Amino acid sequence: MTTTLDALQAWVNQVADHTQPEAIHWCTGTEEEYRDLIELMLAKGTLSKLNQETHPNCFLHLSDPNDVARVEHLTFVCTENEDDAGQNNNWMPPADAHEQMDALFENSMKGRIMYVIPYCMGPIDSPYSRCGVEITDSPYVAVNMKLMTRMGRKALERIEREGTFVRGLHSTGELDPDRRFIMHFPEELSIKSYGSGYGGNALLGKKCHALRIASYQARTEGWLAEHMLIVGLENPDGAVHYIACAFPSACGKTNLAMLIPPESMKGWKAWTLGDDIAWLHLDESGKLRAINPESGYFGVVPGTNEKTNKNAYDMITHDAIFTNVATTEDNQPWWEGKKDGAPARDWQGRAYDGTAGPAAHPNSRFTVPATNNPSYSSLSEAPAGVPTSAIVFGGRRKQVAPLVFEAKSWEHGVLVGAGTASETTAAMVGDVGVVRRDPMAMKPFCGYNFADYWAHWLSFPERSEHLPKIFHVNWFRQNDDGDFLWPGFGENIRVLEWMIERCEGRAGARETAIGYLPHPADLNTNDLEIEAETLEELLTVDTDQWRAEMASILEYLESYGERLPEALRTQQKMIADALDAQLAKAS
Repeated sequence: MTTTLDALQAWVNQVADHTQPEAIHWCTGTEEEYRDLIELMLAKGTLSKLNQETHPNCFLHLSDPNDVARVEHLTFVCTENEDDAGQNNNWMPPADAHEQMDALFENSMKGRIMYVIPYCMGPIDSPYSRCGVEITDSPYVAVNMKLMTRMGRKALERIEREGTFVRGLHSTGELDPDRRFIMHFPEELSIKSYGSGYGGNALLGKKCHALRIASYQARTEGWLAEHMLIVGLENPDGAVHYIACAFPSACGKTNLAMLIPPESMKGWKAWTLGDDIAWLHLDESGKLRAINPESGYFGVVPGTNEKTNKNAYDMITHDAIFTNVATTEDNQPWWEGKKDGAPARDWQGRAYDGTAGPAAHPNSRFTVPATNNPSYSSLSEAPAGVPTSAIVFGGRRKQVAPLVFEAKSWEHGVLVGAGTASETTAAMVGDVGVVRRDPMAMKPFCGYNFADYWAHWLSFPERSEHLPKIFHVNWFRQNDDGDFLWPGFGENIRVLEWMIERCEGRAGARETAIGYLPHPADLNTNDLEIEAETLEELLTVDTDQWRAEMASILEYLESYGERLPEALRTQQKMIADALDAQLAKAS
């Protein structure tokens, strides 16, 4: 397979001349090709079979111990003007970045096969989808891109029709941490990644294209590329609403995407459209429609079990690639949090020694097609996407943030998203309990200046009168003893039900300085074991805490200087003034 698109063929030839591979393989995306690549890696020892009786068509990849996670400090956004990248990104002038990367790529594929991977992010026939081509010397990348994207002939045909595509160049290089960089060139719609085989650094369709480059594309074209799950909720009457939710790490994103309603919520169903990324476009009527640009999951596996996320647990029992998990004596995959089995070999292939650290790497992963998910929605392939009823931001806060509140307007909702924060946990580097701002959960992924990004969000009311409502949730409120006040997991559907009813104009709420909160009676707590005092505490807005919170948000926003949209200052002042008035009235 080659291409009729001269620009693509010329680029492939140029890369081949520069990197000097022993052969070039154009990926077709067929099942036969997938099996051949699996067999190639099995023969080379870069992949091994797991127990085929318990985990049919499942395989294990063990990566280099120094190559196990995203490297944000080595990830750059390269724009001509440094201010266009913003303080939220590492910046390098494009000319310098190209010179540095070209030196690394020179002869880097000698003795290797160069894989040319045409792919489509989003349904292949959707006007909302965008295409790319990744060139890589890693068969591991090729098979994962097969699982994660619409890859192969159909994608190439679309690229040839449109004549445009995002260019991604990747080589594992020597896996030397001192020779590892991921460079993004949003103004050129291109990516160069060298020295890593890890998913987020090497699967260039994922964070690199679908968020960093796509967020820039979205701004120039009038849509949104967001770090959001998409979940469909069907009530007992058969009505379905779709909600897009943005959470920082360790805030229950995947669990919510694959939510299973509790037995007490009979008649409710939940459908997963995406667990990580959402692209949001205005349709002709002004409704915001969502697609999931991915077609598979690249998820963190530790902690996954039948209780925490049964759908995820079930879907990785077949047709999956595991990365850096441990194995049992009978060669089943094993990880911390798995309720059955015991590790015999750790993630580095060594005999398991409990004193040498965890058996599975804390960032060990699974890759599976989305169709493996028992709650998979066929609308994931709908060219028109799904209408979005609500947008939800959330974070992990022991105090301050109530269980849920609704923004008073779209502009207020943008402020809520821009001020999103989470407290660090023991799993993160640094002090525990430190509040870190992560606007719209996009801190590592926005491909341009946050101030311009917020301005883009604020432009949507100019083009539509039918925008979704915006909410904020916090599943992690704790009492003085450190106990969680809300049960979470499947019970979160009770909060989502209130949101849906607010969108339909059927649910009550009380107005506060920070937004609309449900009265305790507005939440469906039937058969839920929760004390009235606890529910009241979950829905409390502490004036002093929120005055400090709004001051902190303003300080953060103003660090973006003159580019900060004035509308955010206005919204912050309205809330701060309302809190001051509330305090004065109370005294």
